[in-house]
Amino acid sequence: MQSTGASPAPRSKVLAMLAILPKDKVKVFGGYPLRGFTRPFQRQRRRIAQKLGNRRIAQIHFHTLRHWKATMEYHKTKDILHVMRMLGHRNIRNTLIYTQLVNFENQDEFICKAAETVEEAKDLIEHGFEYVGAVEDAKLFRKRK
Repeated sequence: MQSTGASPAPRSKVLAMLAILPKDKVKVFGGYPLRGFTRPFQRQRRRIAQKLGNRRIAQIHFHTLRHWKATMEYHKTKDILHVMRMLGHRNIRNTLIYTQLVNFENQDEFICKAAETVEEAKDLIEHGFEYVGAVEDAKLFRKRK
């Protein structure tokens, strides 16, 4: 992935915000047609691009997010059939278009945390950590850097 010129802090903040979205529905926007989101999305995208001084942000579309999600899911699971089902494709060729072969630097580096209470574990999961196992009374979690 190429650097966009933006500092990593806003990116991690956005990822944290996305991680805390409710995951009880299959569709992120609850079946509401995307056309209804187009104008507000375009305005907000333009404002963010101007504020950060990064014109490439203005090139991001809803479909770009679909490609990103497919690529990240493939990177996480290494299971192209899972990604194909997630995207609702009938043909694997379509899925291969969505999943980009990206060289993820530091792909085996993790941030590791331990939780001793249910509240700590809940907080870690809400911030994108995945459960790994337990050692003595602590529950271990990790998240890719």
